[in-house]
Amino acid sequence: MSSRGPLPRLLLWTGATVGAGLAVIGGLALRPPGLVAVGLAALVSACLAAGVARESRPGQQAIVDAAWKAGAATVAVLLVLSGTAVLGGAALTLVVAGAAAGAGAVVWLVRSSPRTSASAAATRQPAVPLPPVSSLSTEALGREWVRTTTALSGPLDAPTREAIVVRRQQTLDELERRDPDGFARWLSGLPLAGSDPSGDLKHGDTAA
Repeated sequence: MSSRGPLPRLLLWTGATVGAGLAVIGGLALRPPGLVAVGLAALVSACLAAGVARESRPGQQAIVDAAWKAGAATVAVLLVLSGTAVLGGAALTLVVAGAAAGAGAVVWLVRSSPRTSASAAATRQPAVPLPPVSSLSTEALGREWVRTTTALSGPLDAPTREAIVVRRQQTLDELERRDPDGFARWLSGLPLAGSDPSGDLKHGDTAA
């Protein structure tokens, strides 16, 4: 169901209005120790969200966004539950908490479903194809070897890692084809993984 239709928007605004009212009632009903507990819970949630964001999405802005959203959501949920308890008692609070948990689970399942993932993948911009190694100069082949060495040192999915390994093999094959003696000289020096092999080979354009 689209979230842009009139009915979903009406339900969304109705839920937001009711939730805001319950949150106000819950906030007014809580005593200072209760408000301190809500604040501590929000702080813990913000710290946990910031830690997760730091691992999965490096970047100061992503960490800050995750932290404040988690803290605000924790405060809102606790205040709504407090207001529900004031108006309807423990039974209604349990019903609301269960409904909220179920709705959250449904949203998570929808967002993580294969169809959703496939749709997201379909909207990504296609990667720019790399030029064939035979079209690169010898110096560019050396840079390509260094570049792929650096790329392999980072976190990669299996297909990407395999593609980089194949590219490196093609680069080595082309270097050896152009200057077998220079290539053997480079290997005999026991080069480091990220060393540029083009220094031992004849520079120039692609071999005939």
